[in-house]
Amino acid sequence: MMLSASPAAVARSSLEEMLDSLRQRDEALEKSKDLPPALPARPTSRARLPSARHSLPTDFKVDANGQLESKVEIEINKGKEDTKRKGKQLGCKTGSFGSKKMKKDQNCVDSNPYAEEKNKPAKGPVISSMPNIEEPEWDGNIGYFIKKKLRIWCQLPNGRWGSGNIQSTSRDEAVVSFSAGNFVKVSTADLLPANPDILEGVDDLIKLSYLNEPSVLYNLKYRYSQDKIYSKAGPVLIAINPFKAVPFYGNEVAKAYKQKLMDSPHVYAIVDTAYNEMMRDEKNQSIIISGESGAGKTETAKHAMQYLATLGGGTSGIEHEILQTNCILEAFGNAKTSRNGNSSRFGKLIEIHFSIMGKICGAKIQTFLLEKSRVVQLAKGERSYHIFYQLCAGAPSILRERLNVKMASEYNYLNQSECLVIDGVNDALNFHKLMEALDIIQIYKADQEQIFSMLAAILWLGNISFQVIDNENHVEVLADEAIATAGRLMGCNIQDLTLALSTHKIRCGKDDIVKKLTFRQAIDRRDALAKFIYASLFDWLMDQINKSLEVGKMCTGRSINILDIYGFESFKNNSFEQFCINYANERLQQHFNRHLFKLEQEDYEGDGIDWTKVDFADNQECLNLFEKKPLGLLSLLDEESNFPNATDLTFANKLKQHLSSSPHFKTERGRAFAIHHYAGEVVYDTNGFLEKNRDPLHSDFLQLLSSCSCQLPQLFVSRMSNQSQYLKFTSSLCQSGGLESSTQSVGTKFKGQLFKLMRQLENTTSHFIRCIKPNTKQLPGVYEDDLVLQQLRCCGVLEVVRISRSGYPTRITHQDFARRYGFLLWETNVSQDPLSISVAVLQQFNAAPETYQVGYTKVFLRTGQIAKLEEQRKQVLQGILGLQKCFRGFLARRDLNEVKKGATILQSFVRGENARRKYKCMPKSCTVSASLTVDIDNHLVAIIYLQSAIRGWLAQKQLRDKYKLKNLSHENPNSKRKLGKKISEVKVIPQEQVEIQTSILAELQRRVTKAEVALVQKEEENAALREQLQLFERRWAEYEGKMKTMEETWQMQMESLQTSLVAARKSLAADNTTGQHGRLDSFASPRYYDSEDNVSSGLRTPGGSTPNKMSLAIHDGRVGRETNGSINAISILAKEFEQQRQNFDDNAKALAEVKAAQPASSDAELRKLKLRFETWKKDYKVRLRETKARLNKLGHGEIERRTRKWWGKIGSKGFQRSSHT
Repeated sequence: MMLSASPAAVARSSLEEMLDSLRQRDEALEKSKDLPPALPARPTSRARLPSARHSLPTDFKVDANGQLESKVEIEINKGKEDTKRKGKQLGCKTGSFGSKKMKKDQNCVDSNPYAEEKNKPAKGPVISSMPNIEEPEWDGNIGYFIKKKLRIWCQLPNGRWGSGNIQSTSRDEAVVSFSAGNFVKVSTADLLPANPDILEGVDDLIKLSYLNEPSVLYNLKYRYSQDKIYSKAGPVLIAINPFKAVPFYGNEVAKAYKQKLMDSPHVYAIVDTAYNEMMRDEKNQSIIISGESGAGKTETAKHAMQYLATLGGGTSGIEHEILQTNCILEAFGNAKTSRNGNSSRFGKLIEIHFSIMGKICGAKIQTFLLEKSRVVQLAKGERSYHIFYQLCAGAPSILRERLNVKMASEYNYLNQSECLVIDGVNDALNFHKLMEALDIIQIYKADQEQIFSMLAAILWLGNISFQVIDNENHVEVLADEAIATAGRLMGCNIQDLTLALSTHKIRCGKDDIVKKLTFRQAIDRRDALAKFIYASLFDWLMDQINKSLEVGKMCTGRSINILDIYGFESFKNNSFEQFCINYANERLQQHFNRHLFKLEQEDYEGDGIDWTKVDFADNQECLNLFEKKPLGLLSLLDEESNFPNATDLTFANKLKQHLSSSPHFKTERGRAFAIHHYAGEVVYDTNGFLEKNRDPLHSDFLQLLSSCSCQLPQLFVSRMSNQSQYLKFTSSLCQSGGLESSTQSVGTKFKGQLFKLMRQLENTTSHFIRCIKPNTKQLPGVYEDDLVLQQLRCCGVLEVVRISRSGYPTRITHQDFARRYGFLLWETNVSQDPLSISVAVLQQFNAAPETYQVGYTKVFLRTGQIAKLEEQRKQVLQGILGLQKCFRGFLARRDLNEVKKGATILQSFVRGENARRKYKCMPKSCTVSASLTVDIDNHLVAIIYLQSAIRGWLAQKQLRDKYKLKNLSHENPNSKRKLGKKISEVKVIPQEQVEIQTSILAELQRRVTKAEVALVQKEEENAALREQLQLFERRWAEYEGKMKTMEETWQMQMESLQTSLVAARKSLAADNTTGQHGRLDSFASPRYYDSEDNVSSGLRTPGGSTPNKMSLAIHDGRVGRETNGSINAISILAKEFEQQRQNFDDNAKALAEVKAAQPASSDAELRKLKLRFETWKKDYKVRLRETKARLNKLGHGEIERRTRKWWGKIGSKGFQRSSHT
């Protein structure tokens, strides 16, 4: 029975309790020793006044238990039964997203953009200390929406939301009309206000006036239809998988976000914010990427790493190596599932470390819970890890022969799912990319070959067959190719491998008992060996990658973590792997809630600011179901795993016995049980739970692997031995009370890894990216409302937006605020305690009261306020730097002038001292130099005397030789005149002189005779040349006439061709104007072109027309050669004229054919043809003139000149000879 309460009772139960709690908290704070000593009591805040959200509902009631209950809650509880039922079917708590709590908060937070707010007096009791400002409620605005015919959201009977207008109302029902023309009668409780059209497709959900479930859903749908896959929900980035390539990635987009040229929601913007906060606050950051399988988490992580590589130095060096790890991790850790073609089957945390300058200096990769069972067991339509198919498709022939690699269809581990390829994926090409990535990560070729050997060995292990040998189902290994190849690739003895797979050794005292295995046991042991080898290989490969990327000495402790972990999974058959994956997602959801809901609201309440708490769906109870001791899921699983006779059925019965009272646990038939996760209800089948949790590997296999000749199996065993020794050490400590007990179960190991991850994330500033899967068929452009709505409910998007809209994302302690912005104060009389400085700074810059609140220990700022303060700080710092620059410049110039003055004085003293020392040394140097000068002068005088004597001797010798030659030349003519006198005086002349004169006379006679003979020959040659000259003159006259005729003909043809070209151009212009086709005959050749053949043929000179005897008659033959060259030049010119005429004629005809189709291009070609014609004509004229000049010179100049010169010489010689005789 509901009873009304009196005002006094209400005031006593709410106000006094609140005051008592505040008084107790203030007393505790005063006694605390952790408070800073300089922090005074809290002054009166200039923050916004407390809103009406603190006032009690005017229609409150008190139930029988003394609990307050609002009328709004009662009405909503009655009207939302269908919504509760649908929420349970989707596996979500009613009221988490778009439920009654949100509607209640909406009335408190949101304002009506259509109707004016009305301040009405309260009808019920109101606390006097709080102002009564009643906000308009949705129920009171139905009439306004009917009058204005505004849009509303209506929940249809199928659970979906539709947009329409209210036509009429009747009590609790309303008639809504839709755009299609149909009408629906619904309850007014199922109506929600729609946002105006101007807010359609906003990039941040905070900007929505009415924040409700359909508005958020359809705002994201509108943006997705425009390929805008990123949206903001306060501090959370929502990324919807487009299932296609989108154009807003790459270096150009990254550069734009780096330079703040773009501010739209993007993964680059989130990473840029994390990077800037790391550099500014010197605090590590984390980017947590979550979502369902197939939502695009792996691709989002890739883009985040690419942007960090761009910020941290580019895509070369260590950055390039970090990016290449994606290829390796995808090959060895990703596989195709029924929901995703590239699903990550392990979790990874990538720590990227930065130097002081913000450059990447190293990285480290942590992995979690690799799904080993996928190596040996596949569901239909799924694939194993990509590396197996890549090896079978892309291995080189040499490697294929060495490892005996066959097609994927021939291996049992791969063909059992009947899915060997993925549409649009080239496994061979991906294998080559993997090889390049391994080289970049610096994995040696020998190690690469061992990796591929282990992979091939795993595939051949799956092909090992067993044969039943007795009635007890005992088996033995068939000796075939599979066992031989597997043993060879592992480097072990085939007989030892056969025994390890088919028998089981039990140690009994000092003896070993060998027990044969059944068929099922042998299969399980074989699969256990394959899973152990692959898991160990994966861990070893991660160690090698971390060694290659290890942080050097440049590490400063600054890092950004990128967490890409498997998403929430719910299949038709869910096993131990899905159990662990969903547990990890519950823990990550708790981290999400803790940072965005719990810690923030606790921070508000703890600092005493005005705040209305926002309700959200907390999953702490579900986590307690997993982690509680001793009756939690993990504890019971470990307990049952330790019992040797326990089965999966006994484990399921134990869960139903101890956990049936939990609201998140649901019993199912047989071995199954269900858990209500934050994202929905999942039914698990306990088949294989105990075996997978134990993860056994018999000692026979450890001994076998340690005896292998290959290095990797030995490393796997040694690694496992080291872990076992560590576990024994921790067990001894826990027995002595030092540590909590630890086991080797997979569940416990995974829980420890998860706790370590959570502690690591707690020490960083978290940034969240929620990936949404728009459809289950992985098709681009398809948006399934129910699927997206379920994911939005699980993510708690609406609650995040509510807190972000009404909250204060920027929180700074008073000490830090005063230290960073205290110097901006203009007044110096402000108290120097941090809180007073914080308030004074905010007052100085006129911060609006609603944009901040002052708490006990912190200043809380709305979104965007810290940016304004940073801008003011930047301007003041720039001014200070400018002033300091000028003052430092003045000091530097003053110091420079003083230094220059001192340097000048010092230099003057040094120069004076040097001059004085030089002056003292001058007398000595003068004496030495005088003696040296005398010696040099004496040597020079001696050299000059010697040179003058030599020159005189040479001149005298030359003069004597000239006299001898002169006397000899005078004696020759006198000897001939006085021949008779000398003969008469023979008796007087000595005998020697007589002999000399006789020899001279004989020589002269011989010369005369020779000259006479030469004269006769020259006369004969002269006569022949005269005849040849006459012949050439006749020919020249003929050639001159022909040349003149040809030149006239050429001039006429040139004029005709030019006329034709002008006519063609006019014809083309006329055709362009009228659009009619021209005629081809306008470009016909002139009629006198036919005479060109006659002219050219007349110009040709036959070879027989040149006399053959000409070369014999002329001595040097030069004239004949020049004549033939000229004749050939004339023939060449004639031929060239013929060819050019034909070419121009052909070009003109071609233009006539083209002009109708392309008038513009034909006009351009006509201009080019004309230009080419003018150029050729000018060149032809020049060469024609040169040929004519050569013929003129040959005919009249050269022969005449030579003839005259020859006759002049003959005449002078003949005259001299006649005078001598």
